Amino acid sequence: MEVSIKEYPFMADLFDPIEIGDFSAKNRIFMSPLTRARAGRDAVPTPIMAKYYEQRAGAGLIITEATGISREGLGWPYAPGIWSDEQVEAWKPITKAVHDKGGRIVCQLWHMGRMVHSSVTGLQPVAPSATTAPGQAHTYDGKVPYEQARALQLDEIPRILADYETASRNAIKAGFDGIQLHAANGYLIDEFLKDGTNHRTDEYGGSPENRIRFLSQVVERIIATIGAEKTGVRLSPNGDTQGCMDSAPETVFIPAASELERQGVAWLELREPGLNGTFGSTDQPKLSPEIRKVFRRPLILNQDYTFEAAQEAVQQHHADAIAFGRKFISNPDLPTRFAKNLPLQPDEMATWYSRGEHGYTDYPFAE
Repeated sequence: MEVSIKEYPFMADLFDPIEIGDFSAKNRIFMSPLTRARAGRDAVPTPIMAKYYEQRAGAGLIITEATGISREGLGWPYAPGIWSDEQVEAWKPITKAVHDKGGRIVCQLWHMGRMVHSSVTGLQPVAPSATTAPGQAHTYDGKVPYEQARALQLDEIPRILADYETASRNAIKAGFDGIQLHAANGYLIDEFLKDGTNHRTDEYGGSPENRIRFLSQVVERIIATIGAEKTGVRLSPNGDTQGCMDSAPETVFIPAASELERQGVAWLELREPGLNGTFGSTDQPKLSPEIRKVFRRPLILNQDYTFEAAQEAVQQHHADAIAFGRKFISNPDLPTRFAKNLPLQPDEMATWYSRGEHGYTDYPFAE
C-alpha cells in the first residue's frame, strides 16, 4: 500500500506511544487475546489471573482472554465471564494490578455462537443458521464433537444485544480501559458476517449489507453504553477459522471496516493468516491494505509476526501497532526483550489450557 508523507508525517516505531481512543498506550507492542482457562468453573476470575496480567503490563495494551457476555455464549471450560456482579468484583483486582504497573487493559467480549457445547452451558448452541462446526469442542470431560446449533430467531436478537450492553457496562465497572468486541475467529458475529455460516434469508442474511447488520447493531449498542472512545473491534477477514469462511471476504469486510469507521470505534484489530500460518493458513489475500484505506483510526495487525516484521509494518505505516500472542505467553517481559534484543523463550503448548501456575505465571523474566 502506498502512503504519502502528508498522511503520515512521522516515522513510527514499535516503541513509540500511541493514542487509542481516550487513553495513551506506552508502546505499540500489544498483547493479543489468549484463552488460558484459569478462571473458576462458575466463570469467575481467580487471583492467579491478577499476577499473570500484572506480569505482562509492559505491553502497550493488554487485550484480555475472550470473556463471556452470557452463560449461553461461554462454552469454554474455565474461561472467565463478565455478566454477573461476582465476576465484575473478581476482575477489579486484575485491572488494578495492571494499572498499578502503568499498563492498559481492555476486556474482549465474547459470544461463541455455534462453538459452544451444551455440556458446558446447559444450553443448545445458537448461531445465525443451523450449522455444525467441524472438529471437537473443549469440555470439562475432554474433547467431544460439536453439536448442531439452532438458528437464532429474530425476536432473540434484542436479548443478545442487551447481553453485550450489560457486558460492556460491567467491563467499565470492573476498571477496564475499554472493551474489544470479538467479531472474529468463527464465533457468533463472525458467523453472521461470513456466507459459509450465514444462510439466512431475512434482513441478517444474504447480501454483505445484511450480514454486516448484526455487527453494526452490537457496536451501536456498546457505543451507546460506554462510548466509541472505549470501543475496539477484532475481525478475521481472510481464511477458514474453525470452519467459518467467506467465499468473497473483500465484499463484506471492507464495507464492514467502512461501517466501523463511520461509527467511530477507537481502533480495529485484524487477525490475518498467510500462506504459512502457524494456526491456520490460507491463500485468500490479506485485506489490511484495502481496509487501511477506509478505516483511518488505529489499525492493529496480528498473526505470526516476528519483531522485525512487526517493526517494518509499523514503520511503513501498514499498521499502527502489532498484537503478539504466543510470544507473550512465555515472555512476560516481551517489550523489554525486543528492546534489548534478548532471546525469546518458547512456550509449552501442553500448559496453555491447564490449571495452576505452571506454564502461566512461572515463565522467568530476563532480568
